[in-house]
Amino acid sequence: MSKLITSIQESWHEFAVKASWPTMTELQKSTSLVIVGTIIFSLVVFGMDKAISTVLEFVYSIFG
Repeated sequence: MSKLITSIQESWHEFAVKASWPTMTELQKSTSLVIVGTIIFSLVVFGMDKAISTVLEFVYSIFG
């Protein structure tokens, strides 16, 4: 049981003390980049979905 407690204490120490955390500016830049990337990706998927839907509606109108 003492090995488990020691392991948890060492993990917590590494998490709290040894880990390097980003500054607020770095965090804001990274968050902005993720938001912009997500919006661009969503627009690309939306465009592909609309294009495929339009093509399929055209094909269905011809053969349907």
